[in-house]
Amino acid sequence: MDLNLQHKHAVVCGSTQGIGKAVALELALLGATVTLVARNEERLQETVKELSTEASQQHQYVVADFSRPREVQERLEAYLAKLGQAHILVNNTGGPAGGPALDAALEEFENAFAAHLLSNHVLVQAVVPYMKEAGFGRIINIISTSVKQPIKGLGVSNTIRGAVANWAKTLSFELAPFGITVNNVLPGATLTARHHSLIETRMQKTGLRREEIEKEMLAGIPANRFAEPAEVAAAAAFLASPAAGYINGINVPVDGGRLGNL
Repeated sequence: MDLNLQHKHAVVCGSTQGIGKAVALELALLGATVTLVARNEERLQETVKELSTEASQQHQYVVADFSRPREVQERLEAYLAKLGQAHILVNNTGGPAGGPALDAALEEFENAFAAHLLSNHVLVQAVVPYMKEAGFGRIINIISTSVKQPIKGLGVSNTIRGAVANWAKTLSFELAPFGITVNNVLPGATLTARHHSLIETRMQKTGLRREEIEKEMLAGIPANRFAEPAEVAAAAAFLASPAAGYINGINVPVDGGRLGNL
């Protein structure tokens, strides 16, 4: 199986922590040169130092805030114009705050739409010309299992994630003739800062202890444990590889079997 990513350049978003960082580490191990994209420059500098480095790899970073799609667009386009190549894009950013959809303010939907769909879109527009030139492209969106089954208490997230999934499916039709695939990875409950934040919020709202909340969550997961970020990253790395060249337009849940549908 060809998983070799040597001489491939990957742009990985939200890559200073959690799943994004795990994806960057995995792609670097497979030989890719990685450009990290996030808003915290200090964390970006620290993460670059953690990436596996061989002679052919020169990892870099771009500072950009996904709540400002125009900024993301301008900075990545300027960066790629100098670099001159891009083969892999991993779209990933932190999810919206929890809460019922009915209670959400319009600004919450607008902010989530900008950070997720609009930023994803301008990033794709920036990398696709280079992918077409190379005849090789992998666009991977880290979304959520809520694409297939809405998650209680995540009204804004459920809404925006569904929009991103349908946007991605549409792009998969348009880009396939150029050797570019577009796929989505759907993490289930994964041990990230967001996971802990959602539990903390629920503890404050319900008065339940962490152990009680986690026990309830685990009861719905056949694997009876939460995922490690590296397990989600492994799915993304496979989709980024030459071996996955005929896999296009799909959603890949990494959820320990939690979803009750196919």
